[in-house]
Amino acid sequence: MNADVTSNVDLTAPSADSPIVPAAAGAAQAEPKAKNTRTLIGKVVSDKRSKTITVLIERRTKHELYGKIVAKTSKYHAHDENGEYKMGDVVEIAESRPISKTKSWVVTRLVQKGINV
Repeated sequence: MNADVTSNVDLTAPSADSPIVPAAAGAAQAEPKAKNTRTLIGKVVSDKRSKTITVLIERRTKHELYGKIVAKTSKYHAHDENGEYKMGDVVEIAESRPISKTKSWVVTRLVQKGINV
């Protein structure tokens, strides 16, 4: 880094393009930080419970010792207020506040409709 390189910007005087905003007003205009909610996409494997579906999430990881790609699955209970999602549907679920003992996810959208046989 050269110490003798000077900048063309004068830091003491405000420029014409940037208005002077008091610190309190600038803090009020700042938007609240958006929450990062976890979302997962999986297949509905059970819709027998009232307002609840069971979603199977499959993730592929490398085996620690052998290096083979292995499919690992997890089941989550998700809240379905209207009972509109059926077995075989692919849905997106988002983490939410605990709704019951085992249910802390909510269905956000339908990704793909299941095939009825």
